[in-house]
Amino acid sequence: MSLKDQLDLQRLPRHIAIIMDGNGRWAKERGQDRLYGHHQGVESVRDIVEGCAELGIEYLTLYAFSTENWDRPVYEVNGIMELLVTTIRKEVDTLNRNNIRLHVIGDMNMLPPHCQRELEEAREITAPNAGLNLVMALSYSSRWEILEAVRAIARDAKEGKINPEDINHESWSKYLSTSQLPDPELMIRTSGEHRISNFLLYQIAYAELYFTNTRWPDFRKENLYEAILNYQNRERRFGKTSEQIQQNEEIVS
Repeated sequence: MSLKDQLDLQRLPRHIAIIMDGNGRWAKERGQDRLYGHHQGVESVRDIVEGCAELGIEYLTLYAFSTENWDRPVYEVNGIMELLVTTIRKEVDTLNRNNIRLHVIGDMNMLPPHCQRELEEAREITAPNAGLNLVMALSYSSRWEILEAVRAIARDAKEGKINPEDINHESWSKYLSTSQLPDPELMIRTSGEHRISNFLLYQIAYAELYFTNTRWPDFRKENLYEAILNYQNRERRFGKTSEQIQQNEEIVS
């Protein structure tokens, strides 16, 4: 039985978030320039987006470029920005044909104007689509997002639009970049690193974390299925005991 056939389609994570790590190291291991790895990583994006759409996953968030990545060598940053633009131009029609809607989170003002234009156009074109929601985290960091949310809440409180005593999880979440998205249930990081790297820190409070040594350019559907199977073999307790979870399942059944 294939990995895909082993999946319980009734227990798929609604939202998968992925830290796409290892492009540069993958390229260096092959004696190539780091940008070569980023170009090859695009193939993995295509394959994983297709795999999630085929399974019926509702949301897929890809950590494509962090605010910290701006500190990388200029040639690499410029190369990534150009790759971003050309990829969007090539893929937007495919996204549209496959009923995939594109979202973007992050500090868009940091991106070059032509990148901003391409992203906005792609979002407008795919806005009516009702299939997979593909979320690209670009010039994003969770600390930036949280600080922006705190500033917005402080402004609203100062103007009397919100009472600080009434702030709760639901009202706080409305100030985040992900306000229209459910929290991820599965977070995947490739390339052997075991850290979160400033990615959706608030939103992944109860996500299952899955780490793999596979470099991102080698990550394909089979790797995705393996991660989801691992997720489905875990018990999600949300602070409760195993006995409580079992009792609730018995009541539902």
